[in-house]
Amino acid sequence: MPTSPDSSATRDCQPQYAGERAVWRVRVQALASAADGIRQASDQWDAVSDSYCDEDGWPVDETGYADGKVARDAAAWEHVETFLAHGPEVLATVRAAAQPADYVDGPISTDLLRLRGIDSVLERAGEIRREWDQVIALMEGSMPGSRELYEERAREIRNSEGWHYADELNYSGAALARAADHLTDRIGVDQSAHTGRVQAALARSASGQRGASVASPPASAVSDPPAVRRSR
Repeated sequence: MPTSPDSSATRDCQPQYAGERAVWRVRVQALASAADGIRQASDQWDAVSDSYCDEDGWPVDETGYADGKVARDAAAWEHVETFLAHGPEVLATVRAAAQPADYVDGPISTDLLRLRGIDSVLERAGEIRREWDQVIALMEGSMPGSRELYEERAREIRNSEGWHYADELNYSGAALARAADHLTDRIGVDQSAHTGRVQAALARSASGQRGASVASPPASAVSDPPAVRRSR
């Protein structure tokens, strides 16, 4: 049967589209697993945190309570790293691929709405990682003999500061993964136009990050705070 030029071009591009979608699925699955990992870290801490506190919520085993939070924060930060690696580009692609109708009344409308503040969350988490890289660079040059001791404390501070954003990604990150999964069939279609939309979405995200701020609890890198009411 004769074929049109359009159908021939479509067949020629199909392997490319298939490859792009395969990579896309891997990245989306990584984000979904990261969101689930943060949720598990939070749930595991919630399951035991009461045992370290009295009836009024004050820690009675301060060492156990502190160690439990350190473990939770460390587990969560590993998954934040996954969001920093894949989140910005996946987010830009989702925004470029989503249609106006997707926001109004569709299976991912709620998830798309949950992405409104994720730019700032990713940006602040990225700042924490950049600060960590700077701290490690300073340690390498100034304290080679005692770096291991101070690096462990610096890592705990990084993870503690990152928990606020990890907790946010538990929800908005999971929404991003669901929306991205739903839009998989649109990945690779009309590649030239799609690339332009992604670049435009990335530019808008970068502009929004520069003008946005996320309220976060102040963190001290000098001393540990006194025992406070249990906070999940």
